[in-house]
Amino acid sequence: MPDTTRESDRILREAKTSLAVQRDGGTHRPGPRSIGKGSAELKMKSLLKRVRNIAMAVVAIWIGAGIFSAVVGPLLFWGLMATLLATVVAVGVLGIFPKVKVPKRAELTLGNPAQMVARAELWLEAQRPALPPPAQGIVDQLGVQLDALGLQLRTIDAAHPAMGEVRELVGEYIPETIDNYRKIPAHLRKEEHAGKTADERLSDSLSKLSGEVDRVTRRLAEGALDDLAIKSRYLEYRYGGAEALEDMRETAPDTGVPLPDFSPDFAAAPKSKQER
Repeated sequence: MPDTTRESDRILREAKTSLAVQRDGGTHRPGPRSIGKGSAELKMKSLLKRVRNIAMAVVAIWIGAGIFSAVVGPLLFWGLMATLLATVVAVGVLGIFPKVKVPKRAELTLGNPAQMVARAELWLEAQRPALPPPAQGIVDQLGVQLDALGLQLRTIDAAHPAMGEVRELVGEYIPETIDNYRKIPAHLRKEEHAGKTADERLSDSLSKLSGEVDRVTRRLAEGALDDLAIKSRYLEYRYGGAEALEDMRETAPDTGVPLPDFSPDFAAAPKSKQER
C-alpha cells in the first residue's frame, strides 16, 4: 500500500494556507483605494448601478417563475432549483459588471471640470501600484489637491486662461511623467543615471507638479479670498461701531484714496456743504 503521509501533510499545509488567506480577506482583493472624492463618487455610482441591476434581475426571475407556475403548473423541485440557480448566476455576474473603466490618456481632459478631475484621479489610482512608495505618497497628495482644484474650476468660465493650464497639467504633464517612468524596465529603475535613479527623478517631478497644482488652486482662490476680506471689513464697519471703523482706517492699506467720512457730523451736514 503506498505511503500517503507526505500527501496528507501537503493537503494539511494547503488547507492552513487557504484558511490564512481567507482570514486576510480571501483571494479577491479590493481594488485600488480612492485617492480623491471624484474617483470615489464614480466608484459609488458604479456600485449603485450594479445593485440596481441585481435587484431588477432577481425580481424579474421570480416574477417569471411565478407566472410560469400560474400558467403551466407548479415548479416542483427542479423548477425551484432552476430559479435559485438563475438567481445565483444573476447576482454573480451583475455583481461584477459593469466595472469602473479606467480612462485613457486622451480622455483625461474631456468633459466639465468635475469629470476631468474624476478621470484624472481614476487614472492615477490605476498607475499607483506600479510606482515606488515615495511616488505613491505624492499621488495620494495629488488626489486631495485635484479635489480642491476641481472646486475652484467650477466657479470660472471655460475660456479662462487657467483652464488651459489645468488641462495641460492633468492631461499632459502628469500622465506623461508617469508613462515615461513605466517605460523603464523594473530592474533599471533603481540604477543611478546622470546623478539620480529613475525612482528619485519620478518623485522629484511629481513633487514639482504637485506644487504647480497647488499654485494654480491658490491663484484661482485669490479672488474669493479678496471678496471675503472686503465683506468682512464691511461687516466690521456695519455692525462693529465707531471703534471698528477706526481700526479699519488704521489697518487699511495706503492706496492713495481716502476712506469716506462716516462720522455723525459729516452725515448731518447739508448736502450742498458736503458737495463743496
